[in-house]
Amino acid sequence: MGHLLLAETGFAVEPPAPVFGTDGIRGRVGEELTPTLALRLGYGCGHVLNQGPPVVLGRDSRKSSPMLMAALQAGLLAAGREVWDLGLCPTPAVAWLTRHQQAAGGLMISASHNPPADNGIKVFAQDGCKLTHQQQRNLEEWLKRPAPLGRHAGGSSHQCHDLLKVYEQGLLEQLEPGGDRRLRVVLDLCWGAAASCAVSLFERFGAQVTVLHGQPDGNQINVGCGSTALDLLQQAVVEQGADLGIAFDGDADRCLAVDHRGQPVNGDHILYLWGGVLDNRGGLPNRRLVITQMANLGFRRAWMGRGGVLEETPVGDQHVYAAMERTGAALGGEQSGHVLWSQHHSIGDGLMTALQLTQLTAKSGHSLATLAGESFYSYPQKLINVRIIDQQAREGWRYNSRLRDGIAAAEAAMGQEGRVLIRASGTEPLLRVMVEARETTAVDRWCRKLASLAAAELQPS
Repeated sequence: MGHLLLAETGFAVEPPAPVFGTDGIRGRVGEELTPTLALRLGYGCGHVLNQGPPVVLGRDSRKSSPMLMAALQAGLLAAGREVWDLGLCPTPAVAWLTRHQQAAGGLMISASHNPPADNGIKVFAQDGCKLTHQQQRNLEEWLKRPAPLGRHAGGSSHQCHDLLKVYEQGLLEQLEPGGDRRLRVVLDLCWGAAASCAVSLFERFGAQVTVLHGQPDGNQINVGCGSTALDLLQQAVVEQGADLGIAFDGDADRCLAVDHRGQPVNGDHILYLWGGVLDNRGGLPNRRLVITQMANLGFRRAWMGRGGVLEETPVGDQHVYAAMERTGAALGGEQSGHVLWSQHHSIGDGLMTALQLTQLTAKSGHSLATLAGESFYSYPQKLINVRIIDQQAREGWRYNSRLRDGIAAAEAAMGQEGRVLIRASGTEPLLRVMVEARETTAVDRWCRKLASLAAAELQPS
């Protein structure tokens, strides 16, 4: 059997807003996220990021993204910096190009899977990694200052949309050559950032492509489509007789799949299948995968049953990457579809994941349904998001004795065949209540009970 290891991950206590959450700064535009904040952040990045080389900027398709990009650019220019404007692009393109073009850093304007009214700003250091806690604190100090004075003569801004082709080529070069079946693939681009390059990538790869929600549309990004809503993709794959479907989120740093029967294939299955391929060719040091707390019990037991090692971290691809760096793991990821491969990237890349999964299926000679079905039995899981506006109550749920007693009762009833995971979202005012067990009835009963208890106990009276 393999081993389950707990990563030693610290949690920083962050100062009052505006602050960095689990994935940059994120919030409702005009409330938590304003042009003034973006201006100050750009100015701060101009001083905190390495001096000399340019700063790479990208955005998703939200209506507010051009406004926030203009404010970020103004701040960077006031700090005397050179800016490379990629325009509409995936988040991983900003991170990858920052590293491979030896830029000083990168900024991506996106709220990922959040609704259209939200937006966010992700900041990457020179190596393409997300900022350390110290770098975030340095920027937060700049955010407390007044608007920039612009004492410099001013920087320069250049449109560099052609750099996306460099990113595309980098993705294609990671694929194994030759002999693949030509698969029929349906791509759900979520009206978002994937619209900038996904079709071109898959056609260059050799797939026969059908597109859903393929135009950038800031009013519809993530609305009833993409990786958070698979229904339309499932229907299209079956109706088109496609081999598989891929759904991206708004900024394309993750993806989920659908097999030819219209059944979902989540990040756990993708990680297991891709990990198996790397393991078979000696590309998985110590047979180790990095997972998060959300990883399915069936996945855990199957991987350890084949002699593998699992390193568990909190939710968030920055935690996955930190554990990969610390342990030398080559592959890690999340059930939500963030998958990190050390050979390619320091963050999740939905396009890379989608291409690798499609190639894996093509080379196997089997359907994705067969591959996923033979990997492991997926324990039923249910996740209920409980909206808790009060941040202190949401993050301090562990101190509520009645909720703790409810969790203990659920865990005692399910024994070794189930578990409870409750966590405060780092990107939305939600408490996420997840229950997993072998029996669906137990999952549904306990998840609903604990979600109701959390709502009753943590909401203000």
